[in-house]
Amino acid sequence: MKLPRKKLTASVPAFAMGDIGFLLLIFFVILARAQDDSHIQWEPARMDDVKMAASPLATVTIDAGFKTYLDGKEIAPQEIAGRLTEILGDSPAGQRNVFLKVHKQSKATHFEPVIAAISEAGGDLIHILEPEGETNSK
Repeated sequence: MKLPRKKLTASVPAFAMGDIGFLLLIFFVILARAQDDSHIQWEPARMDDVKMAASPLATVTIDAGFKTYLDGKEIAPQEIAGRLTEILGDSPAGQRNVFLKVHKQSKATHFEPVIAAISEAGGDLIHILEPEGETNSK
């Protein structure tokens, strides 16, 4: 007499998958950055009396190689006004903050066109400086 074999099925416990997925989601949200500008090398200018600023809608950076970046992506200074106009949209006055990070070795020929473009787009320019006594870790 032959006895029928029971088929064993290997299954993944589904009740733990939701927990794992939720924890992974939290992990990646915490580590995510809204804009990745870690590849930009810049050193801020220093000043005695520096005040904290509100959060920006956009960030313009001029790095050590005098290249211009808008939210971490390289851009020509002539294109900044148009892109900023799109980014700022219909934001009310006082909430149209644009951070300007300029490497301390930059000359006026590098940052003046950028300042003019931010002004043309209607942005509220906030120049990022570092207090005199602090050192930059980059």
